[in-house]
Amino acid sequence: MEGGKPLGTLFRILILLVLFLTIGFYLDINQKDNKDVLIKEDSTLSMKQPISIPDTSSHAFTHPEKPKEGLAQFIGMNLNHFIDLMGKPQRIDRTLYGYDWYIYKDDYNHYFQAGIENNKVVTLYAIGKDLNVSPFEITEPVEEIFNTQFIDANININLNGNLYRFELNDSDLNSRPLMQIGDVYVQLYIDQFTGTLSSVRFLDAATLIKERPYELVYRGQLLEPLKPNSAQWKLIENSTEQEIFDLTNILRVRNNVKPLKWDEKTAKVAYGHSKDMAIHHDFSHTSKKYGSLSDRLKTSKVIYQSAGENIAAKYTDGPAVIEGWMNSKGHRDTLLNKEFTHLGVGVYEKYYTQNFIRKWSQ
Repeated sequence: MEGGKPLGTLFRILILLVLFLTIGFYLDINQKDNKDVLIKEDSTLSMKQPISIPDTSSHAFTHPEKPKEGLAQFIGMNLNHFIDLMGKPQRIDRTLYGYDWYIYKDDYNHYFQAGIENNKVVTLYAIGKDLNVSPFEITEPVEEIFNTQFIDANININLNGNLYRFELNDSDLNSRPLMQIGDVYVQLYIDQFTGTLSSVRFLDAATLIKERPYELVYRGQLLEPLKPNSAQWKLIENSTEQEIFDLTNILRVRNNVKPLKWDEKTAKVAYGHSKDMAIHHDFSHTSKKYGSLSDRLKTSKVIYQSAGENIAAKYTDGPAVIEGWMNSKGHRDTLLNKEFTHLGVGVYEKYYTQNFIRKWSQ
């Protein structure tokens, strides 16, 4: 008996060690398989009767006033007046949410998108670092924002007698907090690798509710996005592809990396992969039908020296998915890789693929 106890103890220790190593190996493999995969579930939505949402018009806390300068002042402005001030856009893109993006891309440092619905500015997305996004500054340290602005985990909206509450989790507060200034709502996209403000989105209440970028509870009527037909989806997809291409180059230049050139054959490969993932509900870099990225590029006769891929799903739009990629190390490394020379982007509904290549001739 006495001689058997140490042996039994040693045996149990060996069993536990084997189990620990087995579990550790499984987790390591699982993480490696998913390091370049980014999926964001659709925002949680629930309807509560009754729901306790305070009327912010009589709330003791007073939100900061809407800025009298910078892009935020344009929310609610008539389109003709806006065009008189800002000029005509370089491109007009379709969206899923009822407004059109007017794209202003004079240069990388002044790029922004203005959302126009019913001849009125309803949202703005600003990423050019020299834009006036008062009371914020693109690339300013996040500590300055949190020290000077009130950030709440719950945003309450009373719109036309309907009550809504957006509920932000810890991840939202750290990477894309939401706040209110006057009658304008502001999404702040934080670059968590540099600790700075990457971009800003200004929205009116109705547009924020239609986009639903956070968990939402409500009472009353819910504002819904469009339900596009196939032709409308194609326009939206093409627009989102161009936005992702533009935004990729803006962020590469900001990080001292050369911008990429568009490659149409690679873009078709990317689109095929997004469509394949959507149709088969198989979110992976390797298609069961078409194989790996190298297989797909070879089949399409794309000649390249090296290649990389980013994929994502269920994001609101192009700006949202770009900021998501930039806050994920594997995706960020691919997006900012100095070796790549060309990019093809493929979007199918809410599935997104970036295929990067380095051509032999470069």
